Amino acid sequence: MSFDLDTYRRQVDDVASFLRDELGDAARIGLILGTGLGKLAEEIQDVQTVMYDAIPHFPVSTVESHHGRLLRGTLGGVPVLAMQGRFHLYEGYDAKQITFPVRVMHALGIETLLISNAAGGMNPLFRRGDLMLLTDHINLQGVNPLTGPNHDGWGPRFPDMSEVYDADLRQIAEQAALDRAIRLQQGVYVAVEGPNLETRAEYRFLRLIGADAVGMSTVPEVIVARHMGMRCLAISVITDECFPDALEPVSIEDVLAAAGEAEPKLTVLMRAVVEQMGG
Repeated sequence: MSFDLDTYRRQVDDVASFLRDELGDAARIGLILGTGLGKLAEEIQDVQTVMYDAIPHFPVSTVESHHGRLLRGTLGGVPVLAMQGRFHLYEGYDAKQITFPVRVMHALGIETLLISNAAGGMNPLFRRGDLMLLTDHINLQGVNPLTGPNHDGWGPRFPDMSEVYDADLRQIAEQAALDRAIRLQQGVYVAVEGPNLETRAEYRFLRLIGADAVGMSTVPEVIVARHMGMRCLAISVITDECFPDALEPVSIEDVLAAAGEAEPKLTVLMRAVVEQMGG
């Protein structure tokens, strides 16, 4: 089926109008609370909530660990708009559906996007439960959300991606981690489609091409955000150690347990970044 840009734009505008009526004035900072950051929602004050299934044209989370709520409130006194739960290619959505909420956030006035995700660590210096600040990414998902006709009002046909993750935001995160004695790794994230985890040979290949961690999200949202000129910061929770010569079976329960253990420090760190930006 061909992509109808005019219909897509109208849907973005319709949802933005709907959410303005439901939530009032928009914030300038958007959060995508993926695995490892769901409980940050509990720290948002004066919160207003809209379930995804109540928002017209909006995708719905099908992953059990993703709550499927849009939250408007303040974090550390700073106004934020937060997605508690995201969407993935492996759920059956296409790249434009996955990134639809980011287009809506931009229409609501969001200028900066902060993202969390779960990832497998391939860098031998990484350990289960570490946090990794994304310095760059590799897209191996086989799709790009910018294919098809371009809307010049959103961004250029050929957007630059030389600095995908904002250097100033990364510096804020580094300092916040240092001040709070939080171990913060840095590295390149590679996005694959999923939902299966990788084979030994695939881990070797991904490490060989320069990736430090592998996951199934984030890159489509960041591509669209950068297309529209939004600043981006992303942090991965390293939920398992993906070393080919010492690879052990991993279950989703193991991944969620590791994310849960890392959640308190990721919550502290992301809150600190928001407060610093708001200050």
